[in-house]
Amino acid sequence: MKKFLLLIAATAFALLTTACTDSSGYTYETVKNDPLKTRIYTLDNGLKVYMSVNKAEPRIETYIAVKVGGKNDPSETTGLAHYFEHLMFKGTQQFGTSNYEAEKPLLDQIEQLFEVYRKTTDDAERAAIYRQIDSISYEASKYAIPNEYDKLMSAIGALETNANTSMDRTVYIENIPSNQIENWARIQADRFKNVVIRGFHTELETIYEEKNMSLTDDNRKVYTTIGEVLYPNHPYGKQSVLGTQEHLKNPSITNVKNYHTQYYVPNNMAILLSGDFDPDQMIATIDKYFGDMQPNENIPQLAFEPEAPITKPIVKEVYGPDAANVTLAWRTDNAASDDAEYLLLASRILYNGQAGMIDLDLMQQQKVLDAFSYPDQRADYGALVLQGLPKAGQTLDEVRDLLLAEVAKLRNGEFSEELIKAVVNNLKVSTMREEETNVGRVEMYLSSFYNDIPWSDEVTKLDRIGSITKEQLVAWANEKLGTENYGIIYKRQGEDPSVQKIAKPALTPIQMNRDTQSAFLTEIQNSTVTPIEPVFVDFNRDMEIFKTDSSLEVLYKKNDINDLFSLTYLFDTGVLNDPALNNAFAYIDYLGTQAKTAAEIASELYDIACYYDLSASQNRCAITFKGLSENMGQVMDIFEDLVANAQGDEEILANYKADLLKKRADNKLNQEANFAALQRFAFFGGEAIQRTTLNNEQLEALTSDVLIGKVRDLLKKQHTILYYGPKDKAGLLADLKAHHQTPEVLEPLTRGNIAFQPTEQNKVCLANYNAPQLYFLQYSNLGKKFDVAVDPALKLYNEYNSGSMGAIVFQEMRESRSLAYMAFTEWINPSYLDDNYLFAAIIATQNDKMAQAIDAFDEIINNMPESEAAFKLAKEAVLTNLRTSRTIKDEVLWKYIANKDLGVTEDRNKAIFEKVQDMTFADLKAAQEQWIKDRKYTYCILGDLKDLDQDYLRKLGTVQIVSQKEMFGY
Repeated sequence: MKKFLLLIAATAFALLTTACTDSSGYTYETVKNDPLKTRIYTLDNGLKVYMSVNKAEPRIETYIAVKVGGKNDPSETTGLAHYFEHLMFKGTQQFGTSNYEAEKPLLDQIEQLFEVYRKTTDDAERAAIYRQIDSISYEASKYAIPNEYDKLMSAIGALETNANTSMDRTVYIENIPSNQIENWARIQADRFKNVVIRGFHTELETIYEEKNMSLTDDNRKVYTTIGEVLYPNHPYGKQSVLGTQEHLKNPSITNVKNYHTQYYVPNNMAILLSGDFDPDQMIATIDKYFGDMQPNENIPQLAFEPEAPITKPIVKEVYGPDAANVTLAWRTDNAASDDAEYLLLASRILYNGQAGMIDLDLMQQQKVLDAFSYPDQRADYGALVLQGLPKAGQTLDEVRDLLLAEVAKLRNGEFSEELIKAVVNNLKVSTMREEETNVGRVEMYLSSFYNDIPWSDEVTKLDRIGSITKEQLVAWANEKLGTENYGIIYKRQGEDPSVQKIAKPALTPIQMNRDTQSAFLTEIQNSTVTPIEPVFVDFNRDMEIFKTDSSLEVLYKKNDINDLFSLTYLFDTGVLNDPALNNAFAYIDYLGTQAKTAAEIASELYDIACYYDLSASQNRCAITFKGLSENMGQVMDIFEDLVANAQGDEEILANYKADLLKKRADNKLNQEANFAALQRFAFFGGEAIQRTTLNNEQLEALTSDVLIGKVRDLLKKQHTILYYGPKDKAGLLADLKAHHQTPEVLEPLTRGNIAFQPTEQNKVCLANYNAPQLYFLQYSNLGKKFDVAVDPALKLYNEYNSGSMGAIVFQEMRESRSLAYMAFTEWINPSYLDDNYLFAAIIATQNDKMAQAIDAFDEIINNMPESEAAFKLAKEAVLTNLRTSRTIKDEVLWKYIANKDLGVTEDRNKAIFEKVQDMTFADLKAAQEQWIKDRKYTYCILGDLKDLDQDYLRKLGTVQIVSQKEMFGY
């Protein structure tokens, strides 16, 4: 029977897949009815190449994926896959060094010393060895050229230079101009074949800062614990991607090199591409540079003991600063199994953000503060995960029982067959959105590659999910999602006892050699490519502006790609005018009309694969509709009927207020929320926060009539309509006339205004948060209004200082001093004509590195490091990106709005492109001295006050300790 089923599967695959030969003689596979027209090549050495052509803009999204991740780390050096990902940016024998022959003996010594260091237990001996490592590393840095890889990418106009590591794979990302394929392939092939491990101890300290960030990320802790509960025999449950604190402080370069030799081989890799290119030429170029990579026929295969069935709930606890929550998880089979499709369907039936069982039973009925489910699909296993947050006074066990009850309903079949059809339709819409973008396409290829899913299965996945019957899904749920075979993770609020506090090491800043460059970089810079001419937006050509019968202005852009639409009513009013606006938007979502309940409305919208969204910022608010174009009128009618006929409910309102008070209390526990609130306090001051935030007493005073009235009144106000979709002008106007009811005369609106605080004297705003890492911002109000003539200098300054990993700030703060995982500065454009220019610098760093970080920023900002080589790269990057960037789809409409806010009628990029070509470093320096140098600052620091050097802070300026009530406004 098994052989028979395998024969059927093989026959079906053969019918779907076609072998073809291109004009260069390379063989590739295609899949019938693939909307992306994907080609899949396999080179002689085993390297896979997935590609699809998309001519929307002259750029190409490139992923290079390696089928290795955290699960493949040696147990004695966890975190290795991730820190090797970082080391892949350090260069090769050809680049990243000025003299590899002289550098290599020093690198060998460092490797040997680390092997001794990691096996030494005596603290004094370890300190002595580390000093030796640091000393030799400094000598080696005299030959290194930090971040030359990123300089190469800047030279060819690449964007999005990045990488990421999961338990199952590592991915290296570049978005390149379509005329730089040859240079890109040459650089990447050298990098993957000949990586050199340099700058190791400083990069490791940077990785430790990333680990520090994770120690206050409670969601990450919960996710790690899901692995421990469901997969105790598998690395998913035994180790994490970032590794342990102990292992990160005791690394092995030898293990890193062995790891590269074993796994970074062509038969364990794939190149994933989508964009503007000729496939025949692309594969020939890839073969030219990657074809000589040697495969490894003995790639280590991950061996693990199959997991035993879970026979009773497994309970774990996690502690951290954020609010308490509870997570439930059931184990399923891997991503390439039938389970994966059932898992996706089951998860969306439980929760889809609109009309799932959790949406309607728990969220709509306000039984929990928040709840959701998601499919956690991995290469070796999968899981259904549910999480819930308690209301005030509610226990985690009560939330757990409510979630369990929803899964029980799924097992019992207490859902309609129609919901399955609606889930599939909405999955089709989300897939269409993915297929619109190059990133969406390569992400789909990535999943296919590392999960070992045939592309033919990916193309036909939604058809198979659509064929699953309710009876089949219920049977699957009873088999996989039982009453005892799950894990429970209680995330409790409190101090995590497992976190180690580790002081910063004595580390000598390495040399930057900023004006040194390799012959390899020079060759790339001097290579000849066919230039791409820039295309700037012409608002008269690329969009239309017209009026409705009721004199509303319409900004129109035709969608010629698919049948999806986006329609927005944009109002020039926001929380500056009415701080209760978002409360009104949130409240009306819970309400129904006399004819329909809120649950019926949500289900009706989900059935037609459409939704609406209401949002308010400081100065604007928007009502947006999205979905299938054929149903646009229907979603507009549903919304306008709700607004006109919403039935207030005092019990719902009381619950909403209680939940919001709980969310406010929870917000005060979160590090990022505290930092955002502190920034807002520094930018605008306490009075402005009080003006734009309802305090708890004001919130309690809100009534149903007032909140509903705010939304009803909004539709009587003047607004602009933005449309991107497949309808022609006449069809759109007809729909607006039929489905958007407005009074004959719309009330005018006046935009609110809030001024950024002046920074005439240095000041320190200090707020307490107990974490291993502080968050820091310094900001200066430059005191000048928008001037379009400033655009070129601002663009070039930001690129030179923080545009990439090869830019000044990244090199000085991260590469040289290892102060942070993330650090940047930005000269900030006004959003409106009456706003001022701003300047800001941000870093997240260990508490005991605070003074060093602030001093380093001060030096970089006021005495900007001068490098003609770095300037040339920054200038090339600006110009190349302007040549190849395109404003497409609804971006045209939003760009028009942004320009209009600043009184500009043409694409500002045109003038930037023209002016930057003639700019010199002297021009950049003059702009820095005029705008940035020797400014006064407000310094914002969110950190553990007992660990901060407050004597140092008092030297910066007047210190104000800001309470949570002051910065949150409640």
